[in-house]
Amino acid sequence: MKNIVIIGCGSGIGLATAKELQSTNQIIGISKTKNSAIENLNIQFHEKNIITDNIDDIPFPEVIDGIVYAPGSINLKSFNRLSIDDFKKDFEINVLGAIKIIQKLLPNLKKSDNASIVLFSSVAAKMGMPFHASISASKNAVEGLVKSLAAEFSAQKIRVNAIAPSLTETKLANQLLSTPEKKEAASKRHPLQKIGNPEEIAKMVIFLLSDSSSWITGQIFAIDGGMSTIKL
Repeated sequence: MKNIVIIGCGSGIGLATAKELQSTNQIIGISKTKNSAIENLNIQFHEKNIITDNIDDIPFPEVIDGIVYAPGSINLKSFNRLSIDDFKKDFEINVLGAIKIIQKLLPNLKKSDNASIVLFSSVAAKMGMPFHASISASKNAVEGLVKSLAAEFSAQKIRVNAIAPSLTETKLANQLLSTPEKKEAASKRHPLQKIGNPEEIAKMVIFLLSDSSSWITGQIFAIDGGMSTIKL
């Protein structure tokens, strides 16, 4: 049984990951929202905003085997409508929150035999997409952070990787998938003619947390229906 900290376990990929792992691991979940889905999970849950709240009162285990940082943002605006505050907010959510929890738990991670950190990038970090300037900037920062930390932490056998999904059916993407027509159009933009679901991506998270991925670090895994590499 591993001790896994999941930030953003209240919905989407974070929730799907917690559901999959709860029966065989000790899960410490942190989310700014509490709902019935979380209440039904067998996890140690803390209702906190990782960006603004103090987490010093959370009784983390002495040994942490994994961190999953799943918060994200979809802030799609034309460049001239994006404010400096928009860029700052996206950077806080996607990058600074991850830095905060990693710095907090680094001593605990060092005590694990095979610790793993999983962050999230986006297909928009590699593909030039209109109206994605803010999210692309912050997600590219995530990818740079992954590679730098993977190098720095390798001596402690702490692995750091990221997953870069395309559009996934989560609460965060509700506005983009609010009608059958929008879902169909989004599906057709992907070579595999479908959008992602949280459970598919959670499977990759679980693999990267497991001992089966013990020789993998510093990697960005595209789970995007082929969008970033295939043109039909």
